[in-house]
Amino acid sequence: MNWFKSKSCRIWLCFYGSAAVTALTLVFPQMGFLEWISLIPMIAVVFSQFDGDALTSKQSYWRGFWGIYLYYAVIYHWFIALYPLDFVGLNRGASLVVVLAGWLGLSLLQALPGGLVFLAFRRICKTETIRKYSILKPFVFAGLWVVFEWLSTLSWMGVPWGRLYMGQVEYLPMIQSAAWFGSYFISFLLLTVNGVLAYALCYRAKQTACIALSAGLIVGNLTFGLIRMKQPDAADSTVRVAVIQGNISSHDKWELSTTYRMMQRYRDLTAQAAEAGAELIVWPETAVTVALNRSKTMKTYVSDLARTHQVMLLVGALHEDETGEHNSLYVVSPDGEISEQRYDKRHLVPFGEYVPMRGLVETVIPPLAELSALDIELSAGKDSALLDTPWGRVGAMICFDSIYEMLGIDSVRDGAGLMILSTNDSWFLDSKAVYQHQAQAQFRAIEEGRYLARSANTGISTILSPRGEILCLLDPLTEGYAVSDVAFLNQRTPYSVIGNALVYLCGAFCLAIPLADKLRRRRPERAKSEHACDKAENPDLK
Repeated sequence: MNWFKSKSCRIWLCFYGSAAVTALTLVFPQMGFLEWISLIPMIAVVFSQFDGDALTSKQSYWRGFWGIYLYYAVIYHWFIALYPLDFVGLNRGASLVVVLAGWLGLSLLQALPGGLVFLAFRRICKTETIRKYSILKPFVFAGLWVVFEWLSTLSWMGVPWGRLYMGQVEYLPMIQSAAWFGSYFISFLLLTVNGVLAYALCYRAKQTACIALSAGLIVGNLTFGLIRMKQPDAADSTVRVAVIQGNISSHDKWELSTTYRMMQRYRDLTAQAAEAGAELIVWPETAVTVALNRSKTMKTYVSDLARTHQVMLLVGALHEDETGEHNSLYVVSPDGEISEQRYDKRHLVPFGEYVPMRGLVETVIPPLAELSALDIELSAGKDSALLDTPWGRVGAMICFDSIYEMLGIDSVRDGAGLMILSTNDSWFLDSKAVYQHQAQAQFRAIEEGRYLARSANTGISTILSPRGEILCLLDPLTEGYAVSDVAFLNQRTPYSVIGNALVYLCGAFCLAIPLADKLRRRRPERAKSEHACDKAENPDLK
């Protein structure tokens, strides 16, 4: 009991409690307003404990590691919704192992590099620059965290699902600046506001200036957002788009016995959407569960549908060729022709569509290597592969693609005027994962400055404006279609031009401080050495 009353205990309860509460704002984004203050306790502890000799380097890393681990463990709690995994042939015991490996293992993969944020902060704080200008600390910590979030996009081990900006998705005016500097800018603002207020609490210095700066950042960001929300779209052409939600889950869709029911359902929903005036109709990821190019029956099925209703279909299906099997999106024109143009999913799901380090995984966690619903591993697409339509060019994403911001930006840079997202979130039922994945699409729409139509097997299916507004929505685990008029847009957002320049600036800023300190120390040593050489050559020198 005395341990709980100790000062050290209270300090670390604040640290870990702050991480947990912040994670909850991503789980329940309706409470996202708390994110502007929820990190104050964590950052205040960082300023007081990680700066100086209160902790060793090893302790700094591991305290930060456990803070990040807790943060992600709260966010990834939805893994329990996957249990049991009988639809991929796993028994209940194997399913439990896989679910726990996904939940705790994925949190571990984020925490391993996450601990380096705190270690790097400790090292930077030992420089003369920071000791002289301690007000830089909030910006250093914000910069390090943003770089950490970005690094999670660079390999299969880092899944960029729980980035801080996600907690603001319910407050659209607060996230419009992502169109200029990317969603990382929202994370940077959150960290800076929390950090500056933590600095005021810790150092009892410049409190008025710190509060004014924090308020100014919030008000300025909000004002910019409100102005952008009112700006009209400069449309090049418009089209009535429908997204189809068949509500056939992964538990059923791969069974041959389900095929006829699936075909009938998508036939009916497509007919209803066409009757509602839809000209372009989007089906979910792998709505057709065979290689469309190898199945005469399925080719006839989709061709007849498009021709009968005089609509253009974008059909999620598999594709098989000499390079392997792909998770693809096909274009079927109103005359029934299946175009040679095809988008192949670029960012495959680890352990869902392929197994990284298969040999090691099969040895350590054999059930994890059997998680895929397919008998073979898929091959990834190589480029944006824009799809041509009578109204303009379409940029496509499939499921996991949508959490990687640069894939959408690549499509816009290549000339996409409209974005389409075909996905399968049925694994998650109606857990928080479904809503978190939907939120990712809202940020992509804002960053790219494009309308975005999202069709999901079991939901959530939506059509979004370039400001992330939900124009129409189908709830999880429901059957239906949603229709809205959208525009093909030509203008580019500043972010689509500069990309992740903010991240590079943050990295350069954090590296510049220790480098400048090192150079500063070398100058007196060099001057002293040169003076010693001169004195040796001329003994009369003083």
